[in-house]
Amino acid sequence: MTRKTCCCYSLDAHGIKFSPCQQFSYCRVRKMVHMARNMRVPPNSASLAEAKKRTLEFFRMCCRSIPEIMEIYNLYDVVSPSQLRSAVAAEVRKNSNVTNPKVIDMLLFKGMEELKNCVDHSKQRHHLVGKYVVGNQGLVQDLGHKDWGSSNFLKDFYSSNYF
Repeated sequence: MTRKTCCCYSLDAHGIKFSPCQQFSYCRVRKMVHMARNMRVPPNSASLAEAKKRTLEFFRMCCRSIPEIMEIYNLYDVVSPSQLRSAVAAEVRKNSNVTNPKVIDMLLFKGMEELKNCVDHSKQRHHLVGKYVVGNQGLVQDLGHKDWGSSNFLKDFYSSNYF
């Protein structure tokens, strides 16, 4: 084994070689994932300003974890990283009116637990797609007009409350 300047090794026995840019991005992602897996919530915020500072740090940690989450769950065919970042920002902004530092700490704890579950691969792909890609709006293709068909049975069925 030969040591590189980064924390990765070039393993000649297994035929694994990294170019410097691949090696840097791989190590950076490994460090970020390690940080996200070992994150802890401090006990209590002393003031509202401290709670807001922790919220911004949490949001930055989420944004730094997005490339790894996209890679783990293979989300590139469904959503772009910027759209996922916007969905995370919307989740953070949803509770922007909260002013109690203890409630903010509780929301941060829940958010960190959600991020940890995503990074640790405790969720499945459809959980993330349903919550952050599709969201509350539903699928876009389902919002159009239904084909009413030609029979009276189908017309009655489509106009009923069951559909």
